[in-house]
Amino acid sequence: MAETSHDVRAAVERAAEGLRGDLIAWRHHLHAHPELSNREAQTAAFVAEKLRAAGLDEVRTAIAGHGVVGVLRGGLPGDRVAALRADMDALPVAEDSGVDFASTVVDADYPGGPFPVAHACGHDCHTATVLASAHVLASVREQLPGTVLFVFQPAEEGPPVDETGGAQAMLDAGALADPEPTMAFGMHVCPLPVGVIGYRVGNLYAASCLVKIVVTGQQVHGSMPWLGIDPMPAAAEIISGVGQLYRQIPAYNAITVSIGHVEDVGRFNIIGQTVTLWGTIRCTDENDMATVQANLRRLAEHHAAAYGCTADVGYDQYVPPVHNRAEWIDTLLPTLMRVVGDGNVVEVPPALGYDDVSVFTRAFGGAYLMFGVQDLRIENQGLVPSEGGRGLAPNHSPRFYADDDALLTSLRVHVHVAVDHLTGTAPLPPRA
Repeated sequence: MAETSHDVRAAVERAAEGLRGDLIAWRHHLHAHPELSNREAQTAAFVAEKLRAAGLDEVRTAIAGHGVVGVLRGGLPGDRVAALRADMDALPVAEDSGVDFASTVVDADYPGGPFPVAHACGHDCHTATVLASAHVLASVREQLPGTVLFVFQPAEEGPPVDETGGAQAMLDAGALADPEPTMAFGMHVCPLPVGVIGYRVGNLYAASCLVKIVVTGQQVHGSMPWLGIDPMPAAAEIISGVGQLYRQIPAYNAITVSIGHVEDVGRFNIIGQTVTLWGTIRCTDENDMATVQANLRRLAEHHAAAYGCTADVGYDQYVPPVHNRAEWIDTLLPTLMRVVGDGNVVEVPPALGYDDVSVFTRAFGGAYLMFGVQDLRIENQGLVPSEGGRGLAPNHSPRFYADDDALLTSLRVHVHVAVDHLTGTAPLPPRA
């Protein structure tokens, strides 16, 4: 098996290099044609077309909305099943990246819209990389034992509040039931130096939930506030107060509570009946989530009562943290270091971002990593812009960018992780 593994590794290196042009072109196409969560119809059609062109054994579509799963069965016997996962959805962001393939898309029909739409979180990179992985691995299928699943997930950013979607919906739909993965793997592009992999044992990304707070007063003419009950001051106090919730959690456990959207049904001369606050809670330790939720509920209700209003607090779309177990990181590190070099594999602190890939890694084992795509260097354990580069632009920023030259390295990592998993002989780590 060792000689076979060496031959396959050499073959996938050649195939990956040959796909460089397609990989970048696919990424540019996806970037210029982004779609919001649960609306990824054209993206899914593009993915399915490219998977069929790779000659996979099956291409399953319309899973939990627009999810797609490609199935590649190796030509050699084997029980292992490697799942490579990519998320496909974009964000309601007006792009300001400066690239010549930047999005100009506007979704006029999305709930709450119209919204500009952009791949400001790099999911175009993820989708293009896993698409290219399917082509590379299909080219060596006769040398592969076991099976590879190429999992393209909608709605990672969260579906509209009255819809279901995302990783859990795919799992509930049986997307990964036949065959069931023995490992799920992926990487999220981020502001790290180009080609650098960030890993962490334990929680890499935070637990998350959506917050909805409806503050209700009594509508009245703007010139006569004493005849009604104004919900706006109560809402303002709640927004200000959430910034102090972190002090009610042990300082060594990072949390954040953010209100990102405010809806008012009033007018410039009308004090409205309600104000609705939309936000998110993030906890690096998911055991803190219930405490933060309870504290936020108390804060909102009491501030509202102080102004004669009421506050209805609800939580939805819970996502568990991305937890990388030590056994899986230990299994993957030799592959990662072989592909990108020891100096380009670095341990990173936990992040308060979330990713519902955690649903897959919890169910099947595996790991999720960070992958650097920006013009940066690491200096004194911090990130410093490279000379003449584009600097640091965080995910979800209008300026977010990803260097095309990083994508080939990401592709190589994905295919080597899959090959090493399928051809490995060591016992698999137990599932969580």
